[in-house]
Amino acid sequence: MEKVGILGGTFNPIHYGHLHLAQKALETAQLDQVLFIPSGVSYMKKQNEILPAEIRMEMVRLAISEYPEFAVSAIEIEKNGNSYSHETIRELQKRNPETEFYFLIGADTLFSIENWKDPVSIFEAVTILAAYRIGVSLEELKKKSFYLEETYGARIRLAAVDHVDISSSEIREAVRAGRPIHGLVPKAVEQYIERNRFYQC
Repeated sequence: MEKVGILGGTFNPIHYGHLHLAQKALETAQLDQVLFIPSGVSYMKKQNEILPAEIRMEMVRLAISEYPEFAVSAIEIEKNGNSYSHETIRELQKRNPETEFYFLIGADTLFSIENWKDPVSIFEAVTILAAYRIGVSLEELKKKSFYLEETYGARIRLAAVDHVDISSSEIREAVRAGRPIHGLVPKAVEQYIERNRFYQC
């Protein structure tokens, strides 16, 4: 079976931290592909702070253009109403029944995923690939992973990832302040943001 990682997010904008996580996941789990899924309507975030979905998706396309193992999906953008991970995963499985999916998250998310909409459905459908920073104590992460595996039958793999200290909010603030974002996002994304004057107010 083909092994595909799912990396969802607002990507407002996408940056090198996202790309580094995807690359490490690809190597750690020997994935065939990582599928980036920009959120449509995220029930967890204020919509007035987020660029339109089509713009964020274009930035993802630009960012991954030089990575043959990366792809982007509009599955959440095309959906009406809120985007929920469990629905996205089930729809992907329906469209790709011969694919084994891995759900990529930051390891901290293991401590909150039970509060998501229908987490049991997520645990049943995919292997969770949780990335943690090299140097972080693993004791609590392993304890939480064991709990989720015993309680829900979750399949969880931990992946050590070098810390990349970049955030989308930091990039937006830099643009508003007139500071350069070179080295934080791929050059094509940087030029796209500058050309269209995104995040300047």
